[in-house]
Amino acid sequence: MSTDELKALVRDGLGADVVSVTEPAGGLANAVWRLGLDDGRQVVLKAGSPPGIRLLTYERHLLRTEAMVYHLVAGRGLPMPALLHAGFDDPALGGGDYLILSALNGTPWNQVSLTPEEEGALRFELGRHLARLHEVSGTGVFGYPYAGLTGHTWRDAFLVMMGALLDDAVHFDTPLPATIVEIAGLVHTNSDVLDEVVTPSLVHFDVWPGNVFLTEDRRVEGLIDHERAFWGDPLADFITPTIFGELREGDPLLAGYREAGGEVALTPQARTRLALYRVYLYLIHLVEQGPRQYPEEHFGTIRDLATRSLAGSLEVLRARRIAGVSV
Repeated sequence: MSTDELKALVRDGLGADVVSVTEPAGGLANAVWRLGLDDGRQVVLKAGSPPGIRLLTYERHLLRTEAMVYHLVAGRGLPMPALLHAGFDDPALGGGDYLILSALNGTPWNQVSLTPEEEGALRFELGRHLARLHEVSGTGVFGYPYAGLTGHTWRDAFLVMMGALLDDAVHFDTPLPATIVEIAGLVHTNSDVLDEVVTPSLVHFDVWPGNVFLTEDRRVEGLIDHERAFWGDPLADFITPTIFGELREGDPLLAGYREAGGEVALTPQARTRLALYRVYLYLIHLVEQGPRQYPEEHFGTIRDLATRSLAGSLEVLRARRIAGVSV
């Protein structure tokens, strides 16, 4: 997008003029610019892909999902940018969507060197924020409403979400450590544990350190990139903060979550749910290479980690099926 086009969007949305333009690193799912305005504000403009671009199925109307999150959490004390303006079906973007957000001034967690004590304190604080996020509950529909991937039970919605992702894997011919049929079978035969979830909670599902900005004194300034959010199981939000690892008792993340009123028990059924959500996340990491075509130097390490971790999570589901405890 040209500078003149950016200026026009901001002038229409905020009634201000752009005086500086910076394109930050990142922005892999959407185009992102940091803009200085003539009234002294710093804002971020995120522009989605035009409707004709083939992305993953769940990525349909990504920025509408993100806008929904900002509206739902307003006034709840969660550290997030402010949504200043949202534009949908904009002709200047080929019918695409865009958001204008207040800019954060801190540094992403993954770019900061921390002591073990600072890391633990931040995980405790993040757990508290997740507990508040999960207090936002829906009205009976689970899944991704803007992508059309929903169900009236969490089991139904998750199976629809997983089915769409496996269809994407077929479309993009994604190399996987097991066949599509085997993955689908393992997910379905372990899906009984999903019936434990009866209330749709707002789940971010992308709370990795790159999406958590820190202040200079090592506190959480803001959570960003809410476009992967869905209505589902709060337990799913413990996947990305422990990505390529395990959630264990004693993690300050759990302590902070419980201290703020969140409820989580690592029962055998809960660990099966975690394995299902890991399968879903690691599939996303592998399948999204199809439409995004990351350079090998960026994607190679992630591909290897996701492939090994996906195989390990499938083994958890396979062991439970062999034990005969699934329906």
